[in-house]
Amino acid sequence: MSEKELLYVEDALTQMLLLHTKCRNHANMMQDRELKAYCKELETRAEEAYLRIFKILQ
Repeated sequence: MSEKELLYVEDALTQMLLLHTKCRNHANMMQDRELKAYCKELETRAEEAYLRIFKILQ
């Protein structure tokens, strides 16, 4: 993998962590159960995507 490709992957991992954190924070602020559940689902998906990318790189 080239240096440039590694930078793209690093950026993608950083964005996935940011998405995970934002979804968790928004879920904690939600009072509507459906919206809270949706944010938690997005949080879980972001974490899973991050772990899949990370696992491929190992």
